[in-house]
Amino acid sequence: MHVRIFFTLMILTIIFSSTAFATTSLISVQTDDNNYDEGDTILISGNISTIIGNTQVTLQLFKDGNLIDIAQIKVGQDGNYSHTIIAEGPQWMRDGDYVVKVSYGEANMAESLFTFTTTTELVETTDNLVVDAGNSGTFDIPYTIIGGTVESAIIDPNIFGIVLKINTFDEGRIILDLPREFIDAEKQNGKDEKFIVLIDNVQTVYEESISNSDIRTLTINFEQNDSEIQLIGTYVIPEFSVMVMIILTIGIMMSVLLTRNRFQIKL
Repeated sequence: MHVRIFFTLMILTIIFSSTAFATTSLISVQTDDNNYDEGDTILISGNISTIIGNTQVTLQLFKDGNLIDIAQIKVGQDGNYSHTIIAEGPQWMRDGDYVVKVSYGEANMAESLFTFTTTTELVETTDNLVVDAGNSGTFDIPYTIIGGTVESAIIDPNIFGIVLKINTFDEGRIILDLPREFIDAEKQNGKDEKFIVLIDNVQTVYEESISNSDIRTLTINFEQNDSEIQLIGTYVIPEFSVMVMIILTIGIMMSVLLTRNRFQIKL
């Protein structure tokens, strides 16, 4: 008899324990992104699997254990709920991980994590980019960059282009005034061809705002942590440009003339 009572109590304990454990998954929560910047809108949403009357969801937002925000959220008839928070103000002064905690009824809880970054003032740099053209020396490309810096620029004759090494600390863009005499992209009929632009070996688009007989101005957008931009055209120094060919031709002609004069003097 005592044995039966003991086993009955054990079974009931297991059933109630399992039920209590199951209620912890009664509510779910997630954010619409894992990373936010200052001024972004954070959408927090979730679902209630079993609605309890008019019970509302309690939402709390924490940073390093400190309460940043709190809200009571109504649950829809379908069990869904949502709430938005704008990431700005005196409470949003620190970068790092933020924890969203939600509770519904008794012992029904869930949480989610996201990363927040304060907005830093983007620095704009305008300068002349010194491009290493190997044995042909160097030449300058006027440029403006926002959201990063240019570490180096070198000609790669194998791709008829320029390789830029950049250090990016945010989303940004670089504007380049490409001198046609040093790099260009042309069709066989002499008209402009599009450059091929690769960022970290992935082709991307660009905007061309100026195109005249001297320069072509390209604007290229990049993402944070991008590190290399390749500009590929159809011509790049150290191939012989028209001016170089003229100088070379004049040099050859002078050499021929001097050679003939020497022969004439000997005769």
